[in-house]
Amino acid sequence: MRELVDTFLNYLSVERGLAGNTIVAYGRDLSTYIGFLIGRNKDALSKTTRNDITNFMLYQKDKGLSTNSISRQLAAVKVFYRFLVRERLLKDNPSSLIDSPKLWKKIPDTLSLNEVKALLNQPNIRDTQGIRDKAILEAFYATGMRVSEAVNLKLDNVNLNIGFLRCIGKGNKERVIPVGKKAIGSIRRYLEISRPQLLKKKESEFLFLNRFGKRISRQSLWKIIKRYARQARIKKPIKPHTLRHSFATHLLEGGADLRSVQEMLGHANISTTQIYTHINKDRLKTIHRTFHPRP
Repeated sequence: MRELVDTFLNYLSVERGLAGNTIVAYGRDLSTYIGFLIGRNKDALSKTTRNDITNFMLYQKDKGLSTNSISRQLAAVKVFYRFLVRERLLKDNPSSLIDSPKLWKKIPDTLSLNEVKALLNQPNIRDTQGIRDKAILEAFYATGMRVSEAVNLKLDNVNLNIGFLRCIGKGNKERVIPVGKKAIGSIRRYLEISRPQLLKKKESEFLFLNRFGKRISRQSLWKIIKRYARQARIKKPIKPHTLRHSFATHLLEGGADLRSVQEMLGHANISTTQIYTHINKDRLKTIHRTFHPRP
């Protein structure tokens, strides 16, 4: 069974070109499922039934797993079975009639415009790392990049004269995102002053570097955002995607159309982008309650 999982993961990597983190997540969820089957004395996927999958979901629920996590695991199991049937490694798909648990769409945390300004003003632009951090924060808010996209951003991906950068997103899909004047100014300052000091006569193809002149890590970017959020006395929970969520929300609040925001975020499906319209509606309700004479 574990060999079939490895075959599936190799297919996701080679033929589907999915991102490494996505493949790791599939592997982890399927490993949990296979472990459950082995614990129930199932030694072959051909012997699994609909009841086995349902019992797996109930077992995870009893362990205290959230509905979101169970739904994600079920999605991995379903894609896995579909692959096995399509490749004729399995005759029947026991997961075909199982519905995913109903999910509440969680509205992502976002920062207000004032909170974003406070955050972006925190780095000390008189020292090397402060100039770099300012460029990172401005780039995040200007483009809505994912953290993984920012760490893999290369010098060749950035054209400050025209004002855009080229992102390689999930599934190796490429997209071009405009960059505003303030972000361009911060990135230029970083390239002229900080980056050469961080390189220390070494070479690197990556845009954002750590103090050793190497590509900055996801963890470092996360710590940078958290540190400056604390300095700005932002009480909201800050996550790696917070600036990305704020980017999308503020664009929509400013009148941007959903399709354009979808393209800039790199969402394959517009329904993913539509979550931000709920934030807009909540904001309108708040304004209505605050200012209408008969709320």
